[in-house]
Amino acid sequence: MNSVEGKIALISGGARGLGGMSAIKLAEAGAKVVITDIREEEAAETLDKIISAGGDAKFIKHDVAIEEQWIAAVKFALDEFGGLDIVVNNAGVAGASKPLEDLSLDSWRRLNSINYDGVFLGVKHAIRPLRERAHLWPGGGSIINISSIMGFIGGARAAAYCASKGGVRLLTKAAALELAPSKIRVNSVHPGFINTPLLRGGVDVAEERKEGGGQHFIDGIVRRHPLGRLGEDTDIANAVRFLASDDSSFMTGTEMVVDGGYLAQ
Repeated sequence: MNSVEGKIALISGGARGLGGMSAIKLAEAGAKVVITDIREEEAAETLDKIISAGGDAKFIKHDVAIEEQWIAAVKFALDEFGGLDIVVNNAGVAGASKPLEDLSLDSWRRLNSINYDGVFLGVKHAIRPLRERAHLWPGGGSIINISSIMGFIGGARAAAYCASKGGVRLLTKAAALELAPSKIRVNSVHPGFINTPLLRGGVDVAEERKEGGGQHFIDGIVRRHPLGRLGEDTDIANAVRFLASDDSSFMTGTEMVVDGGYLAQ
């Protein structure tokens, strides 16, 4: 088991999908977990799964685009568990699929306020509490930013999303260099196409547009992955658990790509 036992983690967007499974995996490995999200009902379900399995977790409602709510979320973790060792900046949205000429500035800013600004705020407000406890662990403190393979490559009608995820990739590297003297590691995870509510939203769009239907949409995505399947939330959660653990103590500023071979082509 990866070494996270006794650590305290905060996971934004932890109600469901990649964040929810990451919360479950970290709790299973012995971490105390703070789940933050705007989705209260789904967060309660994930919380119940963790607690019923003997884990320790708390929830606070949290919009990652609002700095005051980041301050409150970090304070909540300190008040409830006494510290912070791991921060997973997972919250994100896909946004509307639109040509650049039809993309409004408001839509651009809203998506980036969550996907990019939200990660910046998560990194910023994690530093002080992680620094205070970094000496307790061989691997120090750990910040894990969830980016995407779209942080490496472009996509038509996805300019805002690609820009936000590319920004997360380089923010991670800059933060890793700055925080290394404080024994805080900062790494990014780059999922391929994962079977989550976010992807299933794309299926709904395909159904609405009658672009061959949802199954045609999924089949097309699967064919792009050399391993011949979509990823699952556990594939990403296992990567998060590794980067959160002392087993990855010599890794910082890295990009962990979990994409079924998509980018190797």
